[in-house]
Amino acid sequence: MCGLSGEVRWDGRRPDLAAVERMTDAMEPRGPDGRGAWSQAAVALGHRRLKVIDLSERGAQPMTDARLGLTAVFNGCVYNYRELRARLEGHGHQFFSDSDTEVVVKAYGQWGPDCVEFLTGMFAFAVVEHHTGRVVLVRDRLGIKPLYVTQDEDRLRFASTLPALLAGGGVDTSLDPVALHQYLSWHGTVPAPRTVLNGVRKIPPATVRVVEQDGTQHDHRYWQPAYTRHSALGEDPELWREAVLDAVRTAVRRRTVADVSVGVLLSGGLDSSLIVALLAEEGQEDLATFAMGFESENGEAGDEFHYSDLVARRYGTDHHQFLIPSDRLPAALEDAIGAMSEPMVSHDAVAFHMLAEQVAKEVKVVLCGQGADEVFAGYHWYPPIAAADRPDAAAAYADAYFDRTHHELTALLHPDLAPVHDASTEFVRAHMAAPGAQTALDAALRMDVHALMPDDPVKRVDNMTMAWGLEARVPFLDHELVELAAACPPGLKLAQGGKAVLKDVGRTVLPREIVDRPKGYFPVPAVRHMAAPVLARVREALTAPEARRRATFDPGRVAELLSAPDRHRTKRGANALWQVATLEIWLQAHGIG
Repeated sequence: MCGLSGEVRWDGRRPDLAAVERMTDAMEPRGPDGRGAWSQAAVALGHRRLKVIDLSERGAQPMTDARLGLTAVFNGCVYNYRELRARLEGHGHQFFSDSDTEVVVKAYGQWGPDCVEFLTGMFAFAVVEHHTGRVVLVRDRLGIKPLYVTQDEDRLRFASTLPALLAGGGVDTSLDPVALHQYLSWHGTVPAPRTVLNGVRKIPPATVRVVEQDGTQHDHRYWQPAYTRHSALGEDPELWREAVLDAVRTAVRRRTVADVSVGVLLSGGLDSSLIVALLAEEGQEDLATFAMGFESENGEAGDEFHYSDLVARRYGTDHHQFLIPSDRLPAALEDAIGAMSEPMVSHDAVAFHMLAEQVAKEVKVVLCGQGADEVFAGYHWYPPIAAADRPDAAAAYADAYFDRTHHELTALLHPDLAPVHDASTEFVRAHMAAPGAQTALDAALRMDVHALMPDDPVKRVDNMTMAWGLEARVPFLDHELVELAAACPPGLKLAQGGKAVLKDVGRTVLPREIVDRPKGYFPVPAVRHMAAPVLARVREALTAPEARRRATFDPGRVAELLSAPDRHRTKRGANALWQVATLEIWLQAHGIG
């Protein structure tokens, strides 16, 4: 996993190499093991490398294949690269490295942009065709690896992080009012292609963007499950349990491909525990596992060590446990927000950031359980959505999931920024009305997995781990597993309080205490309850001169939130003050005026 950057021009001028250098340097934490640059005609590329597969310099990037006339920069991992390499050798291709990057280059040489159909993994990459000047930008099916772009009438720049684009300069940093509406509706989530900044956009998941030499562009979405019942498994719970177990086992096995040690982030919940159990089943010994907790606050426990210890003992892992005192949180919050490509309000971002710092001292690759709740309907808001008739799916989703109504959102913003239309509800209606998705639950899961999830839990894991040069892999977002789950009857997911079919899988290999425990999360009580050190930082940010000049929020409403910081909650129970403060702290951290 790495960081990539580049610029392509269509105004007849050479690319700005200094800007590409700055973008590349801004991503040093993502790729501490190597740095490279390449330029030809109207295109320049930059790359920071994290060595995970082929640790030699033969895997360095940007990677050029002179015979094919291609240069590429790549971020991520192609898990089936060995099988694909053998297939390409059968087509006559010769390899000079053992890297998955070269497999991507050769695959592009063989099949062009359609090569994405053959790749299993998480990836974002750019390929330059020397003979045409065409640049092709690609993002993986589930949007696990990020790819940001900014452009004007003369050129396009791209990078793995938004701050890297800011380092390049020339970005419109005014706030996007539609994105702001989404941020305040969906607890910090802004789905592709938008970001909170007007001048920066994201390549959507499962998208190939072709940029021609004259600047014309077109996108192709290459994957989208139907979310309809087409499986031969019918509604037999036993058949589904066997199919899901086989798919999860395959997904976990795929993600052990590496030339370095692989560990697991073990929370003690069903999802991460199942990963550990399946690795043990495969014969993995002395597996490194990692758990983190925080001090209790306001009567709320800050760790789940009882469960992670139980799993670690059961499977004999090399377990590492970290307890973080609350007085470390203010500095940790600052660092975590600084590592965010976009503002994210979920409390566990800081936990992931602090955990990744420790884990990166032990391993370079970890598996984690993110995505299972969206893929298998594990959250508490899914049952009320599932109860709605298909035509009422959008309204049911808004009622169950939104943080606040359009009217409440308008009252929170400064009058000059108050939106005139309900952009978030319009987005949901459009997604819910798309063809396919048999039931209201199918429509909700389709939107969560393919539109919202890449820009909340997935982005959070990528940003917080890559800030320390740690590659996180997510087995529950294996695209074949997602396809299988999309076809699964809703009742087999919703039963047993959610994720029923996955719980049935868990009971075949895990202690019942893990499978049947109350649903947990990554608690950071000092943030949820605005402990004194956290509140002090929040107050400082919201009363700073930059915040007053920016005037994003209504001053009276901000004062009201600050006067009772632990009382004001969103519809889903999140701290409303924290949502407001995170955006402002993020803007200040990245020097956005």
